[in-house]
Amino acid sequence: MKIVFVGAGRLATQFAKALHAKGHTIEAVFSRTMDSAAALSRVVGGFPADSIAALPVDADAYIIAVKDTVLSALIGQLKEGREECPMFHTAGSVPMSVFEDVRHHGVVYPMQTFSKERDVDFTHLPFFIEANDDLALQVATELASSVSDNVRQLSSDERRYLHLAAVFSCNFSNHCYTLAADILERHGVPFSVLLPLIEETAQKVHTLHPREAQTGPAVRYDENVINAQLQLLADEPLKQQVYDLMSKSIHDDQLRP
Repeated sequence: MKIVFVGAGRLATQFAKALHAKGHTIEAVFSRTMDSAAALSRVVGGFPADSIAALPVDADAYIIAVKDTVLSALIGQLKEGREECPMFHTAGSVPMSVFEDVRHHGVVYPMQTFSKERDVDFTHLPFFIEANDDLALQVATELASSVSDNVRQLSSDERRYLHLAAVFSCNFSNHCYTLAADILERHGVPFSVLLPLIEETAQKVHTLHPREAQTGPAVRYDENVINAQLQLLADEPLKQQVYDLMSKSIHDDQLRP
């Protein structure tokens, strides 16, 4: 399949590499900066472009992987002269309706956290697809299925909640790592000492419901420990608020029937 990538960021980089490895042809890569477009095109082929007008007008699929805030404007530019070409965005929180009058369109959302420097195994990565017609659905299915064996159809409305859950499980969890690292670094302890704990916590939820895997002072609401730790955060009121709210949320959750 001939593919044009609009975007050269973290998701675009990993998705383009995965598709290229499966034999798809990356015809062109667009980025607002030529350096970014060129860096990805050197890896996956195709030519780099920093102008939408320079992109091919006859690709089998246009994959738009950019910031949510610029998605609508880029679609408006991209659709000119490419009215028959299927177009897909990759965002978790943007509805398919952003395409408006694009004839064939949809969503190909790989639910994962991406970095340019760290390659991702797409084999079992969950893809959530949506399309407005049979042609777009066929292309979305082929794109996702060529790199993953875990492809599901999901509506824009349902995908909003999926993305919300992903923010809690990934982004918020990672921020907790950041807060922990900050606390340890202030006292000369390397963050690496937490890695076995983090890995065991992640492994447990493969076999236990997260509620059953929960441990710590908040489960039983041990006020002596909780208050003592809140005092340790007395000079950092925002961390203190996060600790207090998280503890209350954990305890309340444990009380659920």
